[in-house]
Amino acid sequence: MLDGGRPFFCSWSGGKDSCLALHRTMLEGGRPDVLLTMMVEDGSRSRSHGLPATLLGAQASRIGARLELRSASWSSYEEVFSGALRDLAANGVRDGVFGDIDLEEHRGWVESVCARAGMKAHEPLWKSPREKLLREFIDSGFSATIVAVKDGTLDQQFLGRRLDMRLVDDLVAADVDPSGERGEYHTVVTDGPIFSRPIRLLTGDSYLKGGYWFLDVDASEWPEGWGGGCHA
Repeated sequence: MLDGGRPFFCSWSGGKDSCLALHRTMLEGGRPDVLLTMMVEDGSRSRSHGLPATLLGAQASRIGARLELRSASWSSYEEVFSGALRDLAANGVRDGVFGDIDLEEHRGWVESVCARAGMKAHEPLWKSPREKLLREFIDSGFSATIVAVKDGTLDQQFLGRRLDMRLVDDLVAADVDPSGERGEYHTVVTDGPIFSRPIRLLTGDSYLKGGYWFLDVDASEWPEGWGGGCHA
């Protein structure tokens, strides 16, 4: 359990799992200092979910945390992520919250990179039953939309659908892990109990990139004082 009196960062994808991990930590008294998101090389989109910096900024402003963006290729990902952790540690952050459920290799990786930066990794969702996590997310009042599907694994018709129990049933019927733990799909969260107010999502066309179909999305309004920008 994370000591609520210490600042922590959340490894933030903008999707349901990192959001629920953050929510559980906050229910235990934790208050997030930083949301850390990894972006593609040019900083235009988040590396896994394809979210623009403005939408991530809108999430952070509603949660009341500072957004930290870092740009990297897959080959430089660990180096850049580790550098971000060292910078956070130098500013007194000693704990990180992650949204992994049961991927042992990823848990081992985050524990390793955190330890090298003098930090401790926390996994609030670890080994929780997947259906329980989905029900908890939905019943808690969060709103999330599918913004990416893995090409050849899940049909494009799922893009833009809101996460509810009917969608969960349809994912099961499609023979897909309803939690999407291995990247079958990705979501963006636009409302919930940790948000000061909802985000109205603007949607555009879908596009294929890196083996995924992405829905082009953004927030209808930029965060107040948003200046944009990413750190290399």
